[in-house]
Amino acid sequence: MKIKRFLAPLFVVVLAVSFISGCASTPKDGAGTMEDQAKAAIAAASAAISKAASVGGEWRNSKKILGKAKKALKKGDFKKAIKIANKAKRQGELGYAQAMAEKNSRGQKFLGGGGGTAGDYTVASGDSLWSISGKSSVYGNAYQWPLIYKANKGSIKDADLIYPGQNFSIDRNASSADVDAAVAHAKTRGAWSVGTVEESDLKYLGQ
Repeated sequence: MKIKRFLAPLFVVVLAVSFISGCASTPKDGAGTMEDQAKAAIAAASAAISKAASVGGEWRNSKKILGKAKKALKKGDFKKAIKIANKAKRQGELGYAQAMAEKNSRGQKFLGGGGGTAGDYTVASGDSLWSISGKSSVYGNAYQWPLIYKANKGSIKDADLIYPGQNFSIDRNASSADVDAAVAHAKTRGAWSVGTVEESDLKYLGQ
């Protein structure tokens, strides 16, 4: 009986030690899972960028951003790697969409018909300069959105941030040179962020 009484607490101690050891061997904060997610995010971003490049829509700094994600992964900063990779992926997806939109409207340098007047277009919820410019009633080419930006620079503080109810003038008499400059800017504008006026936008407005 004494032996059994001695072994019982010893058994409990052994179980406790085993449990603690098992916990100690478990990756902290799900590091392994985060690493897998980071690798998957980088792979998805790489695929999106390659897809954009296949149709000529790759943004000029997408690969640079992807490189930063890979460096973060190498350093073990998985959360940062995922965040940066997702940004690169979004650029790839947007670049692809832009290129396809241009392809569909190629040869349609639509300048509109008739003289435009102030308030040609009233911004609706969900609108962006990109989507407005792509409408057949405006330019029929999303890449020409800088024309709207320049024509309404007094009321548009940030090209990435417009509001429902705003009235924009649509320049329906833009020259071919103006259209080419707008499209070139749309393609080479680079990274953007809401609430910040990009340096490339300021240069375009100053042309």
